[in-house]
Amino acid sequence: MIRIMKKNVLLLIMAMASAFAGRAADIEEISVSSESITLIPVPEPEMLMSDATISTGYLKHINHDDDRHQPVSIYKLPYSMTTSSPDWHRLWLNTAVYAGAFVGTLGVLECLPEDATSWNRAEIRNTPMFKRWYNNTIKNGPKWDGDSWVFNYIMHPYAGAVYFMSARSSGFNFWRSFLYSAIISNIGWEYGVEAFMEPPSIQDLFITPVVGSLIGEGFYRVKRALVANDYHIAGSRVLGNVVAFLVDPVNEALGLFIGNPARREAARLRGVRSSLLPSAVNGAPGFTFSCTF
Repeated sequence: MIRIMKKNVLLLIMAMASAFAGRAADIEEISVSSESITLIPVPEPEMLMSDATISTGYLKHINHDDDRHQPVSIYKLPYSMTTSSPDWHRLWLNTAVYAGAFVGTLGVLECLPEDATSWNRAEIRNTPMFKRWYNNTIKNGPKWDGDSWVFNYIMHPYAGAVYFMSARSSGFNFWRSFLYSAIISNIGWEYGVEAFMEPPSIQDLFITPVVGSLIGEGFYRVKRALVANDYHIAGSRVLGNVVAFLVDPVNEALGLFIGNPARREAARLRGVRSSLLPSAVNGAPGFTFSCTF
C-alpha cells in the first residue's frame, strides 16, 4: 500500500513538472531540491514466485535420529490407572522373550508325568502335531481341565500378573496391560503352544488374565515403592532386588542387557532428598520444605 502511494505521488510530481517544463509525460528523472529521483519498475509478486526455485538438497544431510520420541518412564509419572507412556520397543522385546519361554516351558511340561498335566500321552505320540491343534481348538474346543490346583489357581494367576507387568512397566495403563495379559495368556498359550497338547482350559481363559491383572496391579504398586526407595526393603538392597525380580521378572532381566528405566529413575531419586516438616513462621503455623540434590 505504501509503495503504491509513493508511486502515485511521484507520477503526480512528474505530471506537474511536465506541464510547467513542456516535456513529455514519460519523464524518467526529476530534479527536486537538487536530488534526483529515479523510477525503478517493481516486478509483481506473482512474477517473482513463478521464477523462484526451491532447493531441497540439504534435507538429505539432516540427521533425524534424535527426533524420535523417547517415552517417559511410567515410574517418573504419578500413579494412575489410566495414564500411558508406551514404550513399544520394550514391549516387543518382552513378547519375544515370552515366545521363546513358551516353547521351552512346553518342553519342560512334556517331561512331567501324565498325572501332573493330564495330557494324553498316547494321543500325543500317535497324532500329527497340527492335527492335534485342530482337534483341540476347532473340533473339540475349550473344556474344563483337571490340572492340579497349584497350576490352575497359583501358577496361572502369577503368570497373568507377570504378563500384565511386562506391559505396565513398559508404560501402558491398567486396561491396555490387562488386554496384553489376555492376548499372551489366551492366544499365545491356551490357543497357541498348549493347544498342540490339549484343548484350551475354560478356567485358565478367565483366571489367568483377570485374576492375574488384579495381582499385577498390586505388583506394579510394589515396584513403584521399590523404585521410590532405591530398590531397598527394610534397609536391604538384596531383598529389594529379589522382590523386584519376582514381581517383574522379564523387565528386570531385560534391564541387565538393554537398560532399565525403573532403575534409572531409582538412581535419580537417590540423589534427591526432600522433607516437609511442620514449623512456625513468624509465630504462625506452617511447613518447612527442604530438598537436597
